[in-house]
Amino acid sequence: MSPSPAADPFLEAYDAQLRSDAETPSARSVTRLGPLRLVTFAGGRGFVTYRDLGGVGAADVGDLVGAALDHYRADPEVTRVEWKTRGHDHAPGLAEALVAHGFTAEETESVVIGEATVVATDRRPPEGVSLRTVTAEADVRAMSALADRVFGDPVSDEMADALLRRLARRDGMELWVAETGGEMVGAGRLEPVEGTEFAGVWGGVVLESWRGRGIYLALTAVRAHSALRAGKRLLHSDSTEYSRPILERAGMRTVSTTTPYRWTR
Repeated sequence: MSPSPAADPFLEAYDAQLRSDAETPSARSVTRLGPLRLVTFAGGRGFVTYRDLGGVGAADVGDLVGAALDHYRADPEVTRVEWKTRGHDHAPGLAEALVAHGFTAEETESVVIGEATVVATDRRPPEGVSLRTVTAEADVRAMSALADRVFGDPVSDEMADALLRRLARRDGMELWVAETGGEMVGAGRLEPVEGTEFAGVWGGVVLESWRGRGIYLALTAVRAHSALRAGKRLLHSDSTEYSRPILERAGMRTVSTTTPYRWTR
């Protein structure tokens, strides 16, 4: 059983600080529907999140899901919607209602949180590998392409375009890469969350041929140092079963799970 927010200070901070407008700083628009925040991003992406379901029970949750989907169907620019669920929520009937309305569950990930001071060690990458931040468009596109390849996705411009828009806003996001011999072999983002104690560590990838050499841990440690310089006390991430053990080794711990449900027009 997942710990309750009252039993875990990390989870309590996560619910109180991140499940709000702070979760979606790049939103194009946000509409309130009961307990839900219906967010629309550039590029036709919808995103549903909430602090909790406000006591909505199994008998009514289907109507709530349907109303949220009607909101997005009314906007022809929205082509896909993610409904972000959390394992520690009290949400009877929600999974069944989402599936009934055409959403598909994706891989469950771990919500991992840790003290930045614990993660900010002096870990270094292996000899011959260097770490740096990138801002130039060519570097950002190379970093995005690396992540696509590592995750087994077709290389596309969508993520790179989104990252370039974020960089143009100067909201504190940092893009870190690991390089050797002019080749990017690893990467990760740091996303300080305005108005909170948190910074997110996202998009951590390392080429398969370079795994097991400490690159991921070094990228995590250097981002933790940057988080501290930005005045952030806590780090958080939604982690796959590949990255979770590494982040736990770095000093973070799993406090819950999150499962995205996706709908496509």
